[in-house]
Amino acid sequence: MVVGGSAAGLFTAATVARGGRSVRVLESKPQFEPATRTLIVTDQFRNQMGPSAQLSIVNEIRRFELFTDGRSAQVALKKPDLIIERSRLISALAEEAQEAGASFSYDTRFLGIGPNARGLRLEVESRGKREELHADSVVGADGAASRVARASGWPPVETVPLVQAIVHLPKDCSADTTRVWFVPDDTPYFYWLIPESAERAAVGVIGEHGRDTKRAFERFLGKKRLEPLEWQGARIPVYRKWVPVRRQIGNGEVYLVGDAAAQVKVSTVGGIVTGFRGALGVAQALLQNGKSRELAALHRELSTHWLIRRALHNFQQKDYSELVDLLSGPARQSLGEFNRDESARLLWNVARRQPRLLLLGLRGLLMGKRLKG
Repeated sequence: MVVGGSAAGLFTAATVARGGRSVRVLESKPQFEPATRTLIVTDQFRNQMGPSAQLSIVNEIRRFELFTDGRSAQVALKKPDLIIERSRLISALAEEAQEAGASFSYDTRFLGIGPNARGLRLEVESRGKREELHADSVVGADGAASRVARASGWPPVETVPLVQAIVHLPKDCSADTTRVWFVPDDTPYFYWLIPESAERAAVGVIGEHGRDTKRAFERFLGKKRLEPLEWQGARIPVYRKWVPVRRQIGNGEVYLVGDAAAQVKVSTVGGIVTGFRGALGVAQALLQNGKSRELAALHRELSTHWLIRRALHNFQQKDYSELVDLLSGPARQSLGEFNRDESARLLWNVARRQPRLLLLGLRGLLMGKRLKG
């Protein structure tokens, strides 16, 4: 059983079904109605998804522009980032899962879980009636506020607010260029502008507190003279430490994937590629008697991003100004050659070409320790 028709859940369902296991996806809504949201991913997404990835790609990004305190730096990407539309992605993944043999139960809400003689017993509400279902394994793919995780004994994951607006693409912005602004007085994360096309773009921010983030975002839109055409939002999980993805309940096993396991790059708070890696790892474990190299590799990747976030999270304006000033030609070349889903290689090459950036990061880590103390 896969509980939740999320991207990671559907990817898990398709992979396990292709491996010969019987798979059933439980979706609480009467039909798939995924919320629209513009997302940016690295080229690794295309390698993961294959031909079906093309169905959700709406644009390609070939350069980044970084801004802070009147300073700027431009990074050209060796392989373009991809702009995807989340609702298209979910629909493509659902179709893949069905073609692989997975069945779907809509209007079916997960209520609880427990052991039975052979495996697991699930309590659900299906079309207004309570039912009992049975499975050997259950995968919780029901988001950051996962009911499966809570019912199975996992602690809740911390989340932060994402606020995004669709706007007309500014005349001075190219459709193949993403802009990022570091404004630490507003957020320890950043603002972004991601072109969907030559006409439209997604502008957004991640903060720490919902109301403060929304107010700061509205001020930012006003300063940039951007008028929202529509609003998008979500709660994004924050990775603090590795969440063990498997628990034994009686003779059955429960796994978590995607946002339910906080499988998010906390440096940029992006979770599509890492969520798919978590889904692949869980699918491997289900098909190979618990064995999965992908989960160990993902653990290392997410921990590296947590290290980066810890350094950046306490940066002040002068630190971001110094960071942009230190982005010399060779350092920018490394940022363009190695994508953010290969963080260890990226860090090593940037530090090798501009060692002072490493010192700046260490200063950020020490600053965080002093603040905690």
